[in-house]
Amino acid sequence: MKSNGISKDRLSLIEKLQAFNDELQFLHRISQSISAIKPLPELLHEIMESSKRFMKAEASSLLLYDPEDRKLHFYVATGEKGGLFKQYSMEMGEGVAGWVAEHREPALIEDCYQDPRFNPEYDNRSDFKTRSMICLPLVRNERLLGVIQVINKMGKEVFDVDDLALFQILASQCAIAIENNQLTQQLIETETLERELELAREIQMNILPKSTHPYPDLDIRARIIPARQVGGDYYYIFQLNENQSLFVMADVCGKGFPAALIVATFDACLNSYLRIKQEQFELLGLVQILNRVLIESTTSTQFVTAWFGLYDHPAGRWTTVNAGHTPALYWNHEAGKIAKMEKGELFLGSMEVTYTCDEITMGEKDVLVCYTDGVTEAWNVIEENYGDERLIQVILQYNHLNAGEIMTAIENDVQQHVGAAVQSDDITCLVIKKK
Repeated sequence: MKSNGISKDRLSLIEKLQAFNDELQFLHRISQSISAIKPLPELLHEIMESSKRFMKAEASSLLLYDPEDRKLHFYVATGEKGGLFKQYSMEMGEGVAGWVAEHREPALIEDCYQDPRFNPEYDNRSDFKTRSMICLPLVRNERLLGVIQVINKMGKEVFDVDDLALFQILASQCAIAIENNQLTQQLIETETLERELELAREIQMNILPKSTHPYPDLDIRARIIPARQVGGDYYYIFQLNENQSLFVMADVCGKGFPAALIVATFDACLNSYLRIKQEQFELLGLVQILNRVLIESTTSTQFVTAWFGLYDHPAGRWTTVNAGHTPALYWNHEAGKIAKMEKGELFLGSMEVTYTCDEITMGEKDVLVCYTDGVTEAWNVIEENYGDERLIQVILQYNHLNAGEIMTAIENDVQQHVGAAVQSDDITCLVIKKK
């Protein structure tokens, strides 16, 4: 038999080819749509709706795999009862989806209630009757992303191997789209974090003095070599009156935004105290108040080490308080030796402590070097610390130079030690030389 000169077999073949071509065109449009950059919930919803239409299914669902808890989560579910499934999670190996995820193999099931892997609990909760399904793992570069499934073919038919083949093509495109979305989101979050860290670093640098005060009797250099990550190093120089100047160096435990916030709190409290008490300044009073504020505003795991130096210019006398900070190094030119100023108490922000003072009189050409542990704990590529003794040797060798040259010598020697290693902490140093 012929119809318009074309045999029935040939006509049937043409119709099948046309139907297949239509399916491929539909698949192509779906692939283009889901490949566009969009929020993840919108993408997943579109994948589910597209899967349902493309596979002529009553419902579809998508479970994303969370490697942290090793569970599958119903992030999006479509169909008349689909919204009910958003709250549920599933263990690996549990139900058809769990079996597919665990074995990373497809499942084509004609009668779900005859399959031992099928769990009817979800049907019971939703009053939905699952007859047949195709369930596929979503895998990219051997990494499990989740599981996708279509449920109940329209017209009371069952899914067959041809449906499986088409759905596998679509699922591979879905996996690519989900992976690209996750990578894009990670990139956006990384770039956002980088911008926020850069802003935090800029704010932190703006807190520091723009330059050291020119003193006729002291040669001063202060420097922070910032690490890439926001840290908690801080220094402050303030002339209280014509006879006294305050020098502060602090190091907040930790890095990142928490450390930056504590630095800002420390700086605000310090400046507030100086505005109120500048005429009746008490060094121990300042330290006690800073300690109390930090106890009240930080957690038990956050603290600040700090060194405070009150300098009496006419007398050339230092009154210092060390709150758990690295000991300052003092070069006595007349005696020809260097000493560690190790007297001190507990760091700030932990508990109420009665702090005490240390005193030293600075002679001509004497040098005082105060620094954070970023200097002595600077690592090289084999994780060796720079160390106190190497810093002492630099001061012994270059103490005859001015403060700026001593600072440069310290910086160069630290960098020579660190070499190609990545700087993990801020390096902060204060060099004061009596003229």
